[in-house]
Amino acid sequence: MRKLISLKECLLALGVLVFSVIPVSTWAHGGASGVDLDACRIPVGPHWVHFTAYQPQLTGTTEYCNSIPELGSATLVFDYEGKALRNMTVEFEVTKEPQGTRLFYKEPSNYPTGTVNTTINFTEPGDYLAHVTLVNEGQKVDAHVPFSVGTASGALSTSTYLVIAVILIAVGYILYLSNASFKGAVDRMMKKSS
Repeated sequence: MRKLISLKECLLALGVLVFSVIPVSTWAHGGASGVDLDACRIPVGPHWVHFTAYQPQLTGTTEYCNSIPELGSATLVFDYEGKALRNMTVEFEVTKEPQGTRLFYKEPSNYPTGTVNTTINFTEPGDYLAHVTLVNEGQKVDAHVPFSVGTASGALSTSTYLVIAVILIAVGYILYLSNASFKGAVDRMMKKSS
């Protein structure tokens, strides 16, 4: 005799399944619960700079990193993580890719506050690079983070589609187990397709 699974057990199994298939990066800003996976962090040699973009006139204090949703004015902020970079010479640049056209340049200097920010008016959608270059004892270490501007089409991410698919399959399975008429319809469809 087949034992029916309770709704509580199905929901528990669905929760475990959803949490196990969703990438950790979807649960936290720009990365994961560990800051090492934060896509907004730029490694510059042994140091880290955090890149954040804002469009306060459109979205208030919402933070962006890899994709700035709209064209227009955006405030870009580079924050040093730790105090070591405050004593070193650092330069910043933003370029339009793939041409490499410079939109912003902050010459090599010391930034004792540990924060550099600028406002850029993005007039073209596309791909950009934020460059951070550490100039220390005659050596340059260049790092960058790619981002896009004005290309957000409202499309769902791959992980969102995966979550939706898992939920739909789980709901279908629960219906199959708990509703005799639905089970009969599915069984008839399966017989026709085989």
